[in-house]
Amino acid sequence: MGKLIYGFNVSVDGYIADAQGNIDWSDPSEELHQYWNDFAAEVAVSCYGRRLYDLMSSYWPTADEAPDATPFIVDFARTWRDMPKVVFSRTLESVDWNSRLERGDPVEVVTKLKAETDGTLELAGATLAAPIVQAGLVDEYRIVVTPTAVGGGTPFFPPLPSWISLRLLENRSFPEGTVLLRYEPRHD
Repeated sequence: MGKLIYGFNVSVDGYIADAQGNIDWSDPSEELHQYWNDFAAEVAVSCYGRRLYDLMSSYWPTADEAPDATPFIVDFARTWRDMPKVVFSRTLESVDWNSRLERGDPVEVVTKLKAETDGTLELAGATLAAPIVQAGLVDEYRIVVTPTAVGGGTPFFPPLPSWISLRLLENRSFPEGTVLLRYEPRHD
């Protein structure tokens, strides 16, 4: 059975994107970029919502070809292209870069993927994550708190039917005041 991890860089007030959909405020340090690169290298399957897939696929497929690409960007671009991805969308006609298009119910599909996958499954995209979080399918949350308040936008957590009690697995500081918080749901 796979382990489903939902993680993002998050503003200090809990948003993954500001009200205009901008994420520029979450520009990672080299150390944090390496952390996400290492995480991506361990992912067996990544589940993307359409908007995040559009954002990622507009940059990462060729990011390593840019003359100013850092080693972190080169490494992540190669990892991202090779990573198996399931893209949930009712509007896209096709997807590329080791991706398959999924139009089914995210909760049903992710439940099946968890049962069929050995290793880590990544949940990428807050809109996609909402019903999956609400259904209690997430095994671990990785919240990277960035010291910026954006005042509104796309929240990391959706409205919840009830509390999710969490147990801290790890906390780690990165340069510029960014902090990783890893949690798992408590089932006691």
